[in-house]
Amino acid sequence: MKLYNYFRSSAAYRVRIALNLKGLKPENVFIHLRKNEQRTPDYLKLNPLGLIPTLVDGDEIITQSLAIIEYLDEMHAAPPLLPATPQERACVRSIALTIACDIHPIDNLRVLNYLTGVLKVSEQQKVEWYAHWVHEGLIALETRLASDPRTGRFCHGETPTLADICLIPQLANARRASMDLAPYPTLLRIEEVCSALPAFADAAPAKQPEAA
Repeated sequence: MKLYNYFRSSAAYRVRIALNLKGLKPENVFIHLRKNEQRTPDYLKLNPLGLIPTLVDGDEIITQSLAIIEYLDEMHAAPPLLPATPQERACVRSIALTIACDIHPIDNLRVLNYLTGVLKVSEQQKVEWYAHWVHEGLIALETRLASDPRTGRFCHGETPTLADICLIPQLANARRASMDLAPYPTLLRIEEVCSALPAFADAAPAKQPEAA
């Protein structure tokens, strides 16, 4: 098993958490996004979109972080990353997809680079774009999780799920962008619980060899 990885990629961060929770240690292949190594011909053969992460497991090539995580969950059942019932699984997926579909895609590196490099928006406008859309998503999650009786120590219940795996990297991104996280006390409480677990702490960007 190989994980094509970049230490600051929040999508790769999600997969690292899932791998750690499952006790799996794939070979790490570092792809430097800021050096455009994701656009090399060899990498584009694996992932034609030129995005991170990509998981290679034997003959299987799997892209998209949530697809990778659900693949890992189906191939390695313990501990489960999704709850037992269809209703609970839908709830967890809904939280995860709010982050993975509604927040992250319009605020990731290639979008921000397009804003400044092609559309020629100012750095300040770029910062405002990022903060606006991240806040829109996080405040919706805060409102939802603060009022949902299914919220426990984690986003859903008392064990980490796909929802937490998506939340923690997004909060790390917001913190790196110097966003004020005070409006999200429920999210910060969940982050504190997750960060105490080695599976989450060891997946953090600062803990990766390439960050040194």
